[in-house]
Amino acid sequence: MNQKVVFEKLAVKERTQYLELFLLADESEAMVDRYLNKGEAYLIQIEKKTIGVILFTFSDPQTVEIKNIAIEPRYQEQGIGKQTLALAESHYAAKGFNTMVVGTANSSISAIVFYQKAGFRINSIKKDFFLHYPEPIVEDGIPAIDMLIFEKKLKV
Repeated sequence: MNQKVVFEKLAVKERTQYLELFLLADESEAMVDRYLNKGEAYLIQIEKKTIGVILFTFSDPQTVEIKNIAIEPRYQEQGIGKQTLALAESHYAAKGFNTMVVGTANSSISAIVFYQKAGFRINSIKKDFFLHYPEPIVEDGIPAIDMLIFEKKLKV
């Protein structure tokens, strides 16, 4: 993929228009509603076409969390996610953040591989996190039970 990924800031009042995209990464609308209006959100675009969304929250002045990252399925496996992470890392490193974290389900094998290839390391586990979702989540026959928290140190 040699097309350049860019971010376009998404105002809080516009976020619900892209709920379908946010739900690609988090199947529970009730859970997405908990964070949709928090933090900073961006459209992920290539040649001015929106192909995904990313939302960040801030637990402390040094840490940025990727709360949701979703790319339309037809644009996956093309290096767009890798470019998106690189753009996010440089953007927040330049703003003075030194750590980026992201959580994913124990059952999200492709996401686990993706984050590790991008230089993230497992930092902690939130046991039973997905047992609080309204509906059970099963991926590739694996029930989502625990959330794996990945962390990456940012370089300025």
